[in-house]
Amino acid sequence: MRLLTASFRAAKSPYLILNPNPNPKSISLNPPLSSESSAGAKSKSKEMTWCVYLILSTNAPIKTYVGVTNNFSRRLKQHNGELSGGAKASRAGRPWVCACLIRGFNDRSEACEFDSKWKMVSRKLPRKRKNKEADDCSPMLLQHRETSLNKVIGSLDCGHLEIEWQMSTS
Repeated sequence: MRLLTASFRAAKSPYLILNPNPNPKSISLNPPLSSESSAGAKSKSKEMTWCVYLILSTNAPIKTYVGVTNNFSRRLKQHNGELSGGAKASRAGRPWVCACLIRGFNDRSEACEFDSKWKMVSRKLPRKRKNKEADDCSPMLLQHRETSLNKVIGSLDCGHLEIEWQMSTS
């Protein structure tokens, strides 16, 4: 890496590659891919698509967490403390289990929009009163999240999404 100027000591990115095209607007910010690495990227593209997930804690306090990732198995390990990088909000209640996985988003932006909408609707939706005798509140939490998910699905174009519930909400 080389410095841009002595006054401004910012480093020039090694990935900035100008195209041989004389058009000055044509600039590539990514390093060139070899045919070998692009073939590997195509095979990983299916497993590396963006998804929104709902996880449920298994220890008290029982709670849920909604997030976005492109590698769910790695992200769940992070939440459970097996890998570094889990969200601070998910430290209590470990271990976490997957309750719902929503796949098929076109990009990170679409997944984040869905995630944000789901959280907002879930916060604003009135909660049902729990029975004093009910020890396990996880079905009630999952029902609340499912109801809010159904409202989000009704308000957005979600025909291309695959929603997979891995835990019963009843």
